[in-house]
Amino acid sequence: MNDTTKLLLRAARGEAVPHAPVWFMRQAGRSLPEYRDLRAGIGMLESCRRPDLVCEITLQPVRRHKVDAAILFSDIVVPLQAAGIDLDIVAGTGPVVAEPVRTMADVEAIRDLDGESVGFIAEAIRLLLAELGDTALIGFAGAPFTLASYLVEGGPSKHHTKTKTLMYGAPDVWHALCARLAGITRTFLQVQVDAGVDAVQLFDSWAGALSEADYRRYVLPHSRAVLHELRGPIPRIHFGVGTAELLPAMAEAGADVVGVDWRTPLDVAAARVPGKALQGNLDPCVLLAPWEVIEQEARRVLAEGAKAPGHIFNLGHGVLPETDPDALTRLVELVHTA
Repeated sequence: MNDTTKLLLRAARGEAVPHAPVWFMRQAGRSLPEYRDLRAGIGMLESCRRPDLVCEITLQPVRRHKVDAAILFSDIVVPLQAAGIDLDIVAGTGPVVAEPVRTMADVEAIRDLDGESVGFIAEAIRLLLAELGDTALIGFAGAPFTLASYLVEGGPSKHHTKTKTLMYGAPDVWHALCARLAGITRTFLQVQVDAGVDAVQLFDSWAGALSEADYRRYVLPHSRAVLHELRGPIPRIHFGVGTAELLPAMAEAGADVVGVDWRTPLDVAAARVPGKALQGNLDPCVLLAPWEVIEQEARRVLAEGAKAPGHIFNLGHGVLPETDPDALTRLVELVHTA
C-alpha cells in the first residue's frame, strides 16, 4: 500500500489531510471485552511472544473503532527479557526484575539484543501487514531512561529514588547502562522497521520525573542514539508523561512527532517545538464523562492541535481499563467528521 494513502504518515510529515488521524495509546487492551476473553489464562509476556495473538490483539481496536493506526501489541520489557534479563510482568504491579542493576558488573552482564531472538515480532508484523491495508502500523519500544528505571528500581517506582541515586552518584555506571539499553532498544525497533512498520513510537514514560538539565545530561544522548541511528525514512514519535518542560529537548532527540500528555495545551506545545507535528492529548479520564463533555474537550484538542504543522489525535496517556469502548468508537467518528 502506498503510504500516501495513510493519514498518519501524511500528518506526521505536515501534509494536508482531510481530518486529523486518530489512534489511542493502549487501544488494544483491557477496555475491550474481546481482549479480556482472548487473554484469559495467558500471561502478558507469553501473549507478546505469540505472533497469532499479537496480530489478533493489535487488530481488535482497528476493527471495532476504525482508528487510523494500529500499534503493535507488545510491552517495553519484551526486548529486555529477550536479552536475557530475568523479569516478569506481575498482574496489578507491572514489570518486576529478579536482580536489579546497581553496579558496573551488573551492566556488563546485560547482553546485547540479537534481532533473531525477537523474530516473533517480525512474524507478527508480517501477519498484520496482510490485514491492515491503508491503516498505518506503529511499532514501539521503551526509551533508555524508562527501561533503566525499571532495571535499577526492580519494578515500578513513584519517586525513582534508586534511579536518581545511581544517576547522580555513579554517572559512569548510569551512562554505561543507558548506552547498553539504547543499543537493545535500537535493535528492537530496527527489527520492526525492517519487517515493515510505518512509524515507531519511543515511550519515555518516566522522563517527567527529571528536570530539563538532568534530562539533557543523563537521558538525551541515549534517546538520541536510538532515534538518530535507527535506519529507515519513517516517522519517529517520542512521548513521555509530565514532560511539558522537556518537550524541546525530547524533540531534539530526533522526534518527527512529539507526543504531548494532557497537561500541556497543544497550541502551547506547538510554540515550544516549532515545526514539529504533535500527537495528543485528550485526558483519558474525560472518556469516563458524559458524551457532551467528551465532545467539548475533543473539539478543544482539535482546535489547539491545528496550531501545529501536523496533528495526530490521541489521548494524553493510555486508555483506562474502565473506559466504555463505545465512547472510543464515537470519539473516532467525531474526529473523522470534525
